[in-house]
Amino acid sequence: MTDRISKERRSWNMSQIRGKDTKPEILLRSLLHRRGFRFRLHAPGLPGTPDIVLPKYRTVIFVHGCFWHRHEGCSNATMPKTRTDFWTEKFRRTVERDQEKQAQLERAGWRVLTVWECELKSNPSETSQILKNQILGR
Repeated sequence: MTDRISKERRSWNMSQIRGKDTKPEILLRSLLHRRGFRFRLHAPGLPGTPDIVLPKYRTVIFVHGCFWHRHEGCSNATMPKTRTDFWTEKFRRTVERDQEKQAQLERAGWRVLTVWECELKSNPSETSQILKNQILGR
């Protein structure tokens, strides 16, 4: 199957995908801030450069997009119809890297939490309450 979009347009589309300060990330930061949490962003010294770092609680949070990080069972984790070999390997490596970075952080004494884009979008207040309980160890 060939791509419906030109190579140039596909390249432009992909260049518009943000790695930092995504809408789900900004929403989560706002929810955490309203709940009284103070945090740092994108700590470059930590493995995987977590999206949110709560040093006081020794906790890091990754905000994962369901498509890119392959949220199991999620309808957003679709497989592109073209270049499936490329995408399969790309997704496999992304998931593998996520696991490696999580293990490194845990070995360094950090609690690692992951928030999925779809969970945040469908029920932000419940997601932030669950996170609050996890951060506080309840």
